[in-house]
Amino acid sequence: MIISHKYKFIFIKTVKTAGTSIEVYLSQFCDEQDVLTPIYPAVAPHKAQHYKGYWNPIPEMTKASPRESMTVLGHWLKRKKFRNHASAVNVKHRIPKHIWNSYFKFCVERNPWDKTLSHYHMVRKRQNSNMTLEQYFKQGKLCFNYPKYCDEKGNVLVDRVVSYEALNSQLAEVFNELSIPFDGSLGVRAKGNYRDDHRPYQNVYTAEQRRFVAQAFSREIDMHRYVF
Repeated sequence: MIISHKYKFIFIKTVKTAGTSIEVYLSQFCDEQDVLTPIYPAVAPHKAQHYKGYWNPIPEMTKASPRESMTVLGHWLKRKKFRNHASAVNVKHRIPKHIWNSYFKFCVERNPWDKTLSHYHMVRKRQNSNMTLEQYFKQGKLCFNYPKYCDEKGNVLVDRVVSYEALNSQLAEVFNELSIPFDGSLGVRAKGNYRDDHRPYQNVYTAEQRRFVAQAFSREIDMHRYVF
């Protein structure tokens, strides 16, 4: 996650959408006052800064569920003001209102069938296991992104949701609006080496698995009109 006071934007990092590559690219143009959350493992030239600190957690806690309230309190106790995959809701509560209202806010979203397969390979590689796709589904830890850029009522909180499928062209539009230099490529592909099977996702899923993803990600599919 990045808050750039220099270019007046807030980048909300979603899961399996080239978020780390975007952070690394944007970090080159950030200055000493900007907020950059840590990347694990670190990727040069990105350098985390200004992500720790205290804030008033009460407004955020009063609008959250009991479980989420305890999470917010835990963040406050550990001075985790901003986190790598912080949601737009979290960020909105933790910065001055005039900054939230005046800065350009954006994130990236991805076709859920493609995103799910990418997430499966990442989890499988990190666990160093031979976990099957069915076993991954049974774990129930799917990569939902809409809570990162929507509020509890489903309202989109960011100004633009960039399509992963048209990443470079749409980032070019965003960066042009923000006056950030961009030659059409991020120039880095961080955390993109998990997947060994590069078949199109349409050739991987069974009919039942396809329906499972469609049902699980129905909100994102309806919101962005994704198709298999």
